[in-house]
Amino acid sequence: MFKRLFVACGLLTAIASATSALAAGPYGTIHVGNWIGGAFSDDSTGAFSHCSAMSSYASGVSLVVGQNAANAWLLGFASPAFKLNKGDTAPIDVTFDGQSQARLFATASSGNMLTAILPVGVARSFQRASLMVAQAGQATLQFNLSSTGPLLNVIATCVAKVKADGLNSAGDFAKLAAKPSAAADAGNGAPASPKAGRNADKNAEKSVGKTGTGFVISASGHILTNNHVIDGCTDIRGNLNGQPETTLRVVSSDAQNDLALLQGPTGSFKDYAKIRDRSVHSGDSVVVIGYPFHGLLTSDFTVTTGIVSSLSGIRNDTRFLQISAAVQPGNSGGPLFDTNGLVTGVVTGKLDGLYMIRSTGDIPENINFAVKTGAIRDFLDNSVVPYETAAPGGEIKTPEIAEKARAFTLLITCTGKEPAEAKR
Repeated sequence: MFKRLFVACGLLTAIASATSALAAGPYGTIHVGNWIGGAFSDDSTGAFSHCSAMSSYASGVSLVVGQNAANAWLLGFASPAFKLNKGDTAPIDVTFDGQSQARLFATASSGNMLTAILPVGVARSFQRASLMVAQAGQATLQFNLSSTGPLLNVIATCVAKVKADGLNSAGDFAKLAAKPSAAADAGNGAPASPKAGRNADKNAEKSVGKTGTGFVISASGHILTNNHVIDGCTDIRGNLNGQPETTLRVVSSDAQNDLALLQGPTGSFKDYAKIRDRSVHSGDSVVVIGYPFHGLLTSDFTVTTGIVSSLSGIRNDTRFLQISAAVQPGNSGGPLFDTNGLVTGVVTGKLDGLYMIRSTGDIPENINFAVKTGAIRDFLDNSVVPYETAAPGGEIKTPEIAEKARAFTLLITCTGKEPAEAKR
């Protein structure tokens, strides 16, 4: 499948076709190391399509990395030597640094481009690796990876910026990615983004002990929480109220959307949460359950109520809901319920009060955030986790919601190493 000849002209045209056969752009610029790209629109509708960047190799095959408007990561293989029919599919086995392996199922988006959706775990492996070996049929190619850590961060910034402010806001996305965020999670930090590089000073690490909240999302014992709750941890434990503590392992994580999937012992949990199958509306009532300030407040979970204040987060980020229900450090990763007891989000943060005081002189009140169910379901689908959705039925009272949640809401504790520069 892969042929050895040099890539011809038309670099940006090839980038545009990585995730859409009809794409216009680039808008703005992405330039990280040898990677070049930008933002692209759907040529038929004019709507934002994706952000991507390409790097060429002497083999004649170029790599294209992108993230589309639905926040899915994609990896493309392009060469003028490919003779493909649009819609053709092919398995491609990739190995990172000789260790992490995965099989991708790529589809021909054009006559000379194969594109595959990257599961979150594979995207993280790509981000951290120095070498990727790709095998398709009898052909094997090696790709020396450089700057992929900051590249994915810049691409994610491109997607978030364009979705919030439109294609006309496009600029130098590498510079925008370097700017600090005004958001803070419920444990005093912004929703985590991909790490800037693989060569951080290991001597700058420090021991950490963190707590948060999680909830069971499948009959197989999968637990959903925030990525920042478990990021950097080597020992993760879950405690269901009234039950013995259990050891949890990380199944997958999505730093960009601040989600993580854990696995508990099969059969340890008798119930699990169900996800609301439709969007909420501004003004809808919501319930937050979690373990804030564990060790200082009650050992039981707490319950707070509020409303959906807005259907988007900071700078119109449509991945998040803004809610008025109070959240504190430790609420991170907990379930956000509607009045039917269905999950309508994962609590992830609050507006950074100190930042806002310095910036505006005012103290923000009741401005908190949760990841929407759309991002949650995409994450679970990419992680191949069975989950249940349900339609809203008759409303139930808050005490009943809390009682049902007791069977699947956990205190998450973890210890490990955290880079000193990480902002929590």
